[in-house]
Amino acid sequence: MDDLTRLGKEIEFPPSSRALDHPNGLLAYGGELSTERLLAAYRRGIFPWYENPQPVLWWTPDPRFVLFPDKLHVSRSLRRTLRKDHFGLHVDQAFSAVMQACAAPRKGSTGTWIDREMLAAYSQLNREGIAHSVEVTNPEGTLVGGLYGVCLGRVFFGESMFSLETDASKVALVALVDIMRRGDFHMIDCQLENPHLTSLGARGIRRLDFEERLAQTVGDEVDRRIWCLPDNCGGLL
Repeated sequence: MDDLTRLGKEIEFPPSSRALDHPNGLLAYGGELSTERLLAAYRRGIFPWYENPQPVLWWTPDPRFVLFPDKLHVSRSLRRTLRKDHFGLHVDQAFSAVMQACAAPRKGSTGTWIDREMLAAYSQLNREGIAHSVEVTNPEGTLVGGLYGVCLGRVFFGESMFSLETDASKVALVALVDIMRRGDFHMIDCQLENPHLTSLGARGIRRLDFEERLAQTVGDEVDRRIWCLPDNCGGLL
């Protein structure tokens, strides 16, 4: 931690140029997950990611993995899933449940970075209309997939997603892109590269490019009425 800035009570972050190369993007540590601090971080493209008993760790990786809404790739198999109209769709109806599902242990993992403090902080952002969830349900109404993240201006900062049935998380992302397109959003921040999102069209861009794009759109006003979806996934086609 000797090379990192330790955050105090002041709501400020060091310049991203001071982020470490190894691990990629680690910028600072400490502080709390207050709404004020989280918003200050996201406005600069910084996000928290840590596991207890670590302090809060703040990141801004380079390159930054993003999905531009007009670059979403819907495969033939995913298009068939959408046509089957098997899944129901909802927005902000089960935010805490989505976070808890994202926090559940994954195959090959023994823990989670979504703890009680994280759940409380983002649930507060949801109550304030800043964080949102997309929920995917099966015909019985059971939650089987979804995602959540933070919305500032015309940028959506994706935090995590989960899937309990084949293609459920992909359907959630297609639904999110539907919202993003209607709201003329500029990009979806995916943070770090992973094969799942690569297959859907996400790619890496330079951190400086990401920060410039973010600065141009993060202050925009967006009509909150865009946060709605058709009842079933077939309506996304």
